[in-house]
Amino acid sequence: MAWIVGAGMLIGLLAVVWGISTLRTGWLPPTARRQATRPRLHGLGVLLTGTSLLLQGAFHFGTEPGAYWEVRFFSGNALLLSGLLLIALSQLPLRRRQDHADPSES
Repeated sequence: MAWIVGAGMLIGLLAVVWGISTLRTGWLPPTARRQATRPRLHGLGVLLTGTSLLLQGAFHFGTEPGAYWEVRFFSGNALLLSGLLLIALSQLPLRRRQDHADPSES
């Protein structure tokens, strides 16, 4: 069982590194470039998701101070779902503002 949690923590660490690099540079891996229209929002979502995986693994191994299991469960799930929501929001198409009249229409 410990190797499964360790693998999840490794994926979480990779997601945190990916999220930080996206937030700092705006770089996305080739697999996410087509879908993500807002790289910063995508990076923040990946960072929250990776943090959730790391925290839940740390709670499993007992490295964090003791808290009620409900607090650990719901806080980890809240981080995970908020990160996934931000990733989904980063893939919405951009809206164009129609504040100015197009000069070619006149």
